[in-house]
Amino acid sequence: MTTAKRRVRMGMIGGGEGAFIGRVHRLAAALDGELELVCASFSRDPGNNARTGEACGLSAQRLYPDWQSLIDGERRLPDDQRMDVLVVVTPNHLHVPISQAAIEAGFHVFCEKPAATTLAEASRLAATLEASQSLYGLAHTYLGYPMVWQARRLVSDGELGRLRKIHVEYPQGWLGTNLEGTGNKQAGWRTDPAIAGASGCMADIGTHAFGLAEFISGHQVTELCAALGIHGEQRRLDDDGDALFRTAEGASGTLMASQVCTGEENALKIRLYGDRGALEWQQMEPNTLVHRRLDEPMRVLRAGIDQPGLAPEALQRLRLPGGHPEGYLEALANLYRDFADAVRRGDRGAAEGVPGMDEGLRGMAFIEALLKSQAGTAKWTPLEDTSQRHDAEATT
Repeated sequence: MTTAKRRVRMGMIGGGEGAFIGRVHRLAAALDGELELVCASFSRDPGNNARTGEACGLSAQRLYPDWQSLIDGERRLPDDQRMDVLVVVTPNHLHVPISQAAIEAGFHVFCEKPAATTLAEASRLAATLEASQSLYGLAHTYLGYPMVWQARRLVSDGELGRLRKIHVEYPQGWLGTNLEGTGNKQAGWRTDPAIAGASGCMADIGTHAFGLAEFISGHQVTELCAALGIHGEQRRLDDDGDALFRTAEGASGTLMASQVCTGEENALKIRLYGDRGALEWQQMEPNTLVHRRLDEPMRVLRAGIDQPGLAPEALQRLRLPGGHPEGYLEALANLYRDFADAVRRGDRGAAEGVPGMDEGLRGMAFIEALLKSQAGTAKWTPLEDTSQRHDAEATT
């Protein structure tokens, strides 16, 4: 007789009524039935917090007025009742304070990106994690797509040969007008340096493009040349940017991220070119991967548990036969499923298949190199080697 898997108990900070991403996380975490929401502090507004808690079916005893009360209250509960993992879906400036407090209290953390507002802040969190028994996951949702894993496998198997060129872009159009001036909360905090950090667009979506490029290619960006722009009236943070980059493995690349491209939705796209082939994947058509081979007809790989030629790591992230589209929720659900498995196994640090602290540090190094390049006159700006910073912080 087999024993049923225990559902991982989940708490949430942020994501109250009117916040898009919190509801997305709750839906994704619930998709496979492996996690259950047991407590939350959805909003500092008592009415919002109460309404969201009621909609989620939480008891008043497990609905807390703030994140400090939640961590303290859950820490005091018996082992078989308290949350296992805290999900952080707040604006950027709270990511590290909440994550650090949760880890120090013995909880696992799954956090929205970016990991922090500065590389130094992220490094301190990495040191806290290193000294703990906790897991840390980062919501780079696009790395949960099955065909992204298929692309990664084709590259690692040498199907493209030696990579020469990587192009990744993420255009949006939602900040093409002065939304923050109309009281829009999502636009308001993302354009406020005190909350979002020193970067706007690049921290919000440029990190997704950067992470996708490194994940599929297996390369590490070592230097870049960036131009960031502000097009919104009286806006204080970048809403547009471009970067040339080079990798340690000898490829060159371009990265574009913008939130002022009129008419664009979430058009994340990546193309990789090697001396034997090329790949193309688009987030808005996520079930299709285009593979171009040297001197052969182009082939189109399609997602589906019954589709031939897909790698095991792609198949294990699919739920449906071909022709039944899977998308954004399923991609995030894949991260949650892998994270829940790691919690049950008793893993620490990083969960297999889930972006974690290493990716968080890389993302912050990317942002800081962009800002340094924009402010300076050097043709190329190096990215800091975050593995060395991680090791140094862990020993202090």
